[in-house]
Amino acid sequence: MGRSQQLVRLSDRFYDRMRHRDAFAAARAEPTAHGFDALRGQKYCLLVSFPRSGQAVPTPVWFGLDAEGRLFVRTVADAGKVKRICADARVRLAPATSRGKPTGPLAEGVARVVPADEEARAERALQANYGLGRRFYEGMSGPLGVHTVYLEVTPT
Repeated sequence: MGRSQQLVRLSDRFYDRMRHRDAFAAARAEPTAHGFDALRGQKYCLLVSFPRSGQAVPTPVWFGLDAEGRLFVRTVADAGKVKRICADARVRLAPATSRGKPTGPLAEGVARVVPADEEARAERALQANYGLGRRFYEGMSGPLGVHTVYLEVTPT
């Protein structure tokens, strides 16, 4: 494992420990919202994905919404959420704080890894929600040489 990957793993452990306890309770709750309207105007959402065991795993993420109501997330290609989504595409989403404390209702969706030829649409959605601040943050904190992917979530 290279230095960049070690930094990513260390960062992941830090964020796991910082996660709000309410994120875990919300991950086990039943969805009550239809669509992602509750996410409009928010900066963070709680993304709940499911490993083979079926136990819900909550992760707070930055996101962008497009005009059609699809949600996009950019993440490290070998992140746990990517592996879980590749195994089970169903997810749940709720508006949340940066630590994952839900601030609104859960909604269900289906996720996929965005093919390279569709990444520009995903990036536009993220830029619309964060602007230059996100680019600056990622430039300062993102390890060089780490492969990233975009995830697309469509409401169900």
